[in-house]
Amino acid sequence: MWKSGMKWMFLIIGTMVGAGYASGRELWQFFGHESGLAIILFTLLFICSVAITMKVSYQNQTSNYYALLEIILGKRIARFYDILIFFYLMSTTVIMIAGSGATFEAFQLSKWIGILFIVAFIIIIFIKGVKGVVTFNVIILPLLIVGLLSILLIYTMDEQLTFIISLDHQSNWTAAFTFTALNILAILAVIGAVGEKIQSNGEIVIASIGSGLILGITSFLYNNSLIQISEVIILYEIPLFAILKNYPSYTYIIMTILLWCAIFTTAISSVLGLVSRIARFLKYHMWQIALLLLIILTPLTNIGFATLVSFLYPIYGIVNLYLLCAILLFPFYKRI
Repeated sequence: MWKSGMKWMFLIIGTMVGAGYASGRELWQFFGHESGLAIILFTLLFICSVAITMKVSYQNQTSNYYALLEIILGKRIARFYDILIFFYLMSTTVIMIAGSGATFEAFQLSKWIGILFIVAFIIIIFIKGVKGVVTFNVIILPLLIVGLLSILLIYTMDEQLTFIISLDHQSNWTAAFTFTALNILAILAVIGAVGEKIQSNGEIVIASIGSGLILGITSFLYNNSLIQISEVIILYEIPLFAILKNYPSYTYIIMTILLWCAIFTTAISSVLGLVSRIARFLKYHMWQIALLLLIILTPLTNIGFATLVSFLYPIYGIVNLYLLCAILLFPFYKRI
């Protein structure tokens, strides 16, 4: 039970921790000043929504996200969110490719080197097969989370930051809902695909509480650190580099490599979702469809990583509020 629960926990965390989250850009977009209460609310909302989604998926033994959408939303609205997921995966792919470019820029290299680098690796993965990506994800994600938490804790102690939340200054508490809503669509897509592989309620408890607490603690530490450098964040496409700038170069290099790996695994997952959907209509090899997609999507990275995150993520956060409400209210009108 514990082993399986941990596996689902890392799958959920891996789905959420991509270029936007790990870089700090997504957190800063939604939170920032006066957001301590918002992050606590996000943690609770995330745990509840993941637990409900996993429970429904487990009870109905789902093998794809559309079946789960139909159960929670009904057929008519499920079709809308099915289309939304497709466009969400497309935009996520663009953001991850742009994130790779921004990562290479941190080393004074052209962003196009980073963009072409990740595009080439994605094509190679699809030629060779995508099974190894799952194992790669299980290894990289714990390292990224441990590395990120270590840096944030060291930074917190160095700067002597406080954890006290003043309830008089929490005007941004509503951000909890849009931030949770933004991420729940991708989480639902992944959970819907593994429902038939969940074997007990214990796994659901471990996965939902574990992922929620890890993401909640990391988000609080991260946001607390970003507040201290709010004046210079505008100068960085990736806010994490503003925190790392005063630390030894090897720390900078290690975290950059882990960040790029997180970007890469998220990009692979997004492209796989797109390819598997398109493959039903185009009778080509998976790598050929992936290549065609990347040729179409790569020029959109010209918009810039920070701009893409700041424009697209709030839109998805608002549109997904209905889905989040439907998930949270589901146990009240359907027994689970």
